[in-house]
Amino acid sequence: MRILGITVPDNKQLWVGLTTFYGVGYSTAKRILREANVEATKRPGEISADEENRVRKLIEGMKIEGDLRREKAGNIKRLKDIKAYRGVRHTRGLPTRGQRTKTNSRTVRGNVRKTMGSGRRKLEKK
Repeated sequence: MRILGITVPDNKQLWVGLTTFYGVGYSTAKRILREANVEATKRPGEISADEENRVRKLIEGMKIEGDLRREKAGNIKRLKDIKAYRGVRHTRGLPTRGQRTKTNSRTVRGNVRKTMGSGRRKLEKK
């Protein structure tokens, strides 16, 4: 099953397979299937053409994939352009939502571990 140029995996249940789309999580996938009146535990190969068209119509009506990525990037660019605090934090590659940075910001900054040893130099052997 292909929707918007993306293949939904055949070996997974529909509600899990729909999460391959950027912007569709578990709860959104279940809501789509509930609105389309399709059983969530079916696999993509097991649904009829009518059911597939109902799911496709709902997904195409949402803002996902490239459109969502563009909107997200535009929002961050706007924050940077107006020099908002959050924009500055994005520019510097630091946490934007008030987390502490002395410790625990490794996911944003990268896994930088600068620890100090005992402070003594190792003596060279003669």
